[in-house]
Amino acid sequence: MSKKSKKNIPVPPVNDNEIKLDIPEDEIWTYQVPGLAAPHINKPYKFFTLKKIIFIVTIVIAVSLSCYFSILAIANKDTYEYETTADNSYRLTKFSNTGEITELQVDYVTSVSYDQITKEYVFTKDESKKVTEIREYALNCDDKIKTIYIGADVEVIQSNAFYSCWALENIEVDENNPYYCDIDGVLYNKDKTVLINYPCNHDEYLRQKYGYEAEMYRDDVTEQYRLDIQTYVVPSTVTTLGELCFSYVNLRDIYLPEGLKRMETLSVFKLHEPKDQWGNTPSLENICTYKTDTDISDVTYKSIDSFSEVYPSLPEGLEYIGSDALSYNQALTYVYIPSSVTYIGHHAFWDNVYKEDGELKGLTELNVAVSEAELDEIHLGDQWKPQYDYMLFKKNVDVNYGVQRQKMN
Repeated sequence: MSKKSKKNIPVPPVNDNEIKLDIPEDEIWTYQVPGLAAPHINKPYKFFTLKKIIFIVTIVIAVSLSCYFSILAIANKDTYEYETTADNSYRLTKFSNTGEITELQVDYVTSVSYDQITKEYVFTKDESKKVTEIREYALNCDDKIKTIYIGADVEVIQSNAFYSCWALENIEVDENNPYYCDIDGVLYNKDKTVLINYPCNHDEYLRQKYGYEAEMYRDDVTEQYRLDIQTYVVPSTVTTLGELCFSYVNLRDIYLPEGLKRMETLSVFKLHEPKDQWGNTPSLENICTYKTDTDISDVTYKSIDSFSEVYPSLPEGLEYIGSDALSYNQALTYVYIPSSVTYIGHHAFWDNVYKEDGELKGLTELNVAVSEAELDEIHLGDQWKPQYDYMLFKKNVDVNYGVQRQKMN
């Protein structure tokens, strides 16, 4: 094979007229090139102080204008968004907080403007336009609203209407509303068969009501604090725990009535109390069921003395446990599923177990009234059982089939 000859690469000619600057070494930092400004080496700039003042004033004006127009933008945007319903009333579809609103009234179509003189927001209601519905996610993760007032004409509050309103302490319903009511700031339907929303920050409302200091939500609380703030008795009329009704709240003990039929999706999801600025700690330790010979409407611990019987875990007669209904409650240690249950949704008891000091803790086992074969006959969602899942280690907790319920301690 013949080798290919290499191409000759031309070499650029040497420029004998190359420019060289002959600058004395002691002038190198101050040398001025013709046509350019002289370097300011070790020399003050002319009018430096004045220019600095002008620069600072310009920045201040720019920031002030930015804040001003930001406020105007917030005020002029649609804080309340509505749709017209079939009967020509209005549906609240979205509420975008200005950052200053802590109380929300849902009764008439409302607009917001910003008064440049008083520097305050002005709310204007059109009482010819009644609000009769609140759409789901109308308030989505609002962290300012503390109180919501529901007007007399509101007929429909869709599921998740007040989703994750972290600062919400209480919901108050006009006593003339024929569809909804509240019991001390907790939302129910009018006949109290459905518990709709226990506000995320209701424990703060209770602390103020009973005169506790804010720091009393630490782990080493007194027994009385636990009874006053972290114990809730669901009224005996309730047959359904609504979707997300107890999600993210601070309760340790919940008493359910025997007669409860349904626990909807996420109904008792991730109950916790504040731990510190870095996170939360699980709070729910006990779910108990009570029997009664009289109506129970007092939601405080004081009604416990009126129970005819109390037993641990879910009520006999319960039929439906929705998806994630009891998930992320790692302080919970005992669950008994009665034979009446015919539906268990996916991840119903998910992430209720954890490892500490090499030992699994939390809900380390499930107790079921029926046999394994009988349980397989009902609807079981994917991964309905608690599972410890960390990196490569996965373990479903044991299920004890055909067992008797524990007695109360």
